[in-house]
Amino acid sequence: MATEPRYSRDEVARRGDEIYDREVLPRLSPEDEGKFALIDVETGDYEVDRDEMEASDRLLARHPDAQIWTRQVGSRYARRFGPRYDELSRRYTVPDPMEDFL
Repeated sequence: MATEPRYSRDEVARRGDEIYDREVLPRLSPEDEGKFALIDVETGDYEVDRDEMEASDRLLARHPDAQIWTRQVGSRYARRFGPRYDELSRRYTVPDPMEDFL
């Protein structure tokens, strides 16, 4: 069952980032790099795991109506789009198998 949003996207982001910086970040270690931190912006409770769905399931088991903000440890975001992937795609281009038949 989906939870109705109680805050705007900007408010969820503001609260989530504030809790991350104040509560989550000081408790992380270098081994947590790349993991996902999921934060309930109302309670401040959170889960950290490499598997985003596992972390979400655990957090929602404790707080079924959680308003969740997700961050990837070591990044300002959970996911990236844009130039970073363009450069990677140029470096790791997969040859077109049909090219030999044209």
